[in-house]
Amino acid sequence: MDLDELRRRSLDSWDRFAPNWEEQRDYITAKTQPVYDALINRLDPQQGETILELAGGTGDLALAMAERVGDEGRVIYSDFAPGMVDAARRRGEEVGASNVEYRVLDAERMDLDDGSVDGVVCRFGYMLMADPAAALAETKRVLRDDGRLAFAVWGPPDTNKWAFIPGLTMVELGHLPPPDPNAPGIFAMGDPNRIRQLVTGAGFGEPEIEQVTVHWGYVDTDEHWEKTLKLAAPIADAFKSASPEAQERIAGTVAERVGVLLDDDPAGLDGVAHVALAR
Repeated sequence: MDLDELRRRSLDSWDRFAPNWEEQRDYITAKTQPVYDALINRLDPQQGETILELAGGTGDLALAMAERVGDEGRVIYSDFAPGMVDAARRRGEEVGASNVEYRVLDAERMDLDDGSVDGVVCRFGYMLMADPAAALAETKRVLRDDGRLAFAVWGPPDTNKWAFIPGLTMVELGHLPPPDPNAPGIFAMGDPNRIRQLVTGAGFGEPEIEQVTVHWGYVDTDEHWEKTLKLAAPIADAFKSASPEAQERIAGTVAERVGVLLDDDPAGLDGVAHVALAR
C-alpha cells in the first residue's frame, strides 16, 4: 500500500467533490446532528478556549464550537482539501463568525506548536487518513497536558448498510477492487478495539466510546442513490467510468438491495457512529 499515492488520490477526490458537499451542507448537517451533539457534549468546549477541528469539511461543527468558546476563545478550522476550506470560510463569512481561523492543514503533519490547543474535534476524518496513528500522535502533540480529543468514526458495515451496499455492489460487479482491510476507508475504524489500539498507541488514556444512531430517513431508493453519487467520490468516479449498460446494472442492483431493506424496516438504512473521548 503506497501511502503517498493514497494521500494524493484522497486529496484529489475531496477537492473535486467539495462543491457537492457545500451544496448538500444543510442535508448533511441535519442528518448527522446527533453526532454533532455528541461531539460537542463530549468535548465540552469552554469560554476562552482554543479548539482545533481536523478534517472539518464544510465547517458547520467549527461554527458550533465557536459559539461555545465565545469572543475570548478561538476555533482553528482545518481540512487538507483547499476546496473544503474555501467552502467553510464562505459559510463563516456568511454568518459573521469572527473567532474562527481557516487553515489548509494535514492532520498527519500539523504546522502547529506543541501544547497549543485545549481541545481537538474530528468528525469522520481519522478513518479516512492514510496514517491515522500518525494523525492521532500529532493530535496528542498539539494538545495541552490537560487537553481532550473528541472524534467520530463510522461503525462496522453491518450497522451502516447505507454505505456498505453501494460499495459491495461495485466490488461484486467488478467496478471497484476488493477493499484492503489495512487501508483507510469508511469502515477502517469500525471496530472499537481498533479505536482503542490507535488512541492509546498515540499516548492517550483509555477512550470512552459511545454509539450514536444516524437516521438518514431515505424516502426511496432513488434518493439514496442520488446522495451516494453526490457525496461518495470513489463510487461516483467508478460509476461514471462504466458503460451505460453497466451503469444500469449497478443502479438496479443497488436499488433492489436497498429497496428490500426499506420495505422490511424504514430504519434499515440507518447508520451507527462511534463517538470517542480521549485525554
